[in-house]
This record gives sequence, structure tokens and C-alpha cells, in this order.
Amino acid sequence: MTGPLEATNEAYALAKISGLKMCRYYREQYGMNFISAMPTNLYGPNDKFNLDDSHVIPALISKMEVAKRLNKPTVELWGTGTPLREFLFAEDLADACVYLMENYDGSEHINIGTGQEISIQDLASLIKRIVGYKGGIMFDSSMPDGTPRKLLDNSKIEKLGWKPKIGLEEGLKMTYDSYIQSQKS
Repeated sequence: MTGPLEATNEAYALAKISGLKMCRYYREQYGMNFISAMPTNLYGPNDKFNLDDSHVIPALISKMEVAKRLNKPTVELWGTGTPLREFLFAEDLADACVYLMENYDGSEHINIGTGQEISIQDLASLIKRIVGYKGGIMFDSSMPDGTPRKLLDNSKIEKLGWKPKIGLEEGLKMTYDSYIQSQKS
């Protein structure tokens, strides 16, 4: 949590920081046993796949699947595709939270992530392959990229002995399968 906040994400970032600080101060002032966990970008089954308000992974899955069904020649995505992001499968976050409750009693927040980053372009290509979309991907560089790089320092939780269990490709396949099942009902 150093450096300036990215303009398009400032309110969200301030809310997260405020929550972390509040938990720490309640713990210090009132002896409440709060543990503050800061996850990276999450994804997984039962996510919101609505293009109006979904995050990057469910949006990419939805766009690619719709393009596949409609035989669209290309999918257009915002930005350049160069920003780097870190993603954590939602079940791994749940596992990490239980692990922290059993193995951590500090007042400092703990970052929870994978320590691995992927460009939006590579993520889109991976999702394209998983979905089975045969068309092209075009990036509209006139649209914003957002923060160039988002990678958490996971060293605290790694020192405690926790590591994620679900890799990105496996998690994306599970998320896509969940999306397909939700479309059938």
C-alpha cells in the first residue's frame, strides 16, 4: 500500500484501506481479535458474468462465449492488453482465511495472492482457448488500461506456510464450466 492510487480505482482502494485500518485499530484499542486479509483479484464459480458490472475474468468468459455462439470474427477488449494482474481462485481465498484464523494472531494485514502475474492479453488468449472461441482478439488502445501492474507481496502468508492449491488454468476451466451450467438453468 505505497504510492499514489490509480484514478479510476481510487474510491474502491480507499474503502479497502479504511477497512484494514479500522480492523487494526479496533484490535489495538478494544482487544478484538480481528485479522485483516487483503486478497488479490478473485474469480471462480458463481461469479457475476453480467458485462455491465463484472470483473475481468467473468467478463472475458462471457464475451468469448457469446462471440463463439454468434460466430463473431473478433472480440474487442478495452486497453492495450499489456497491464499485468494477479488472480486468486475464490476457494483458495476461503482456504487462506481459515488457515490465517488457525495460524496467525498479528495486527498487520496479510496479503493473499498467488505471486504470479499475467498480462490481460495472455489472460484473454488463455480464456479464448478454454472457451473454444476461434475468432480474433482486438484491443482498443483508445480505452483505458487501468493500473499497469497489480501484484501483491505475499511473503507474510508464505512464511506462515500457506500456498494456493488451484492454478489459473484449472480455476478458469472450473469457472467456465460453472458459467455454462448457469446458462442452462
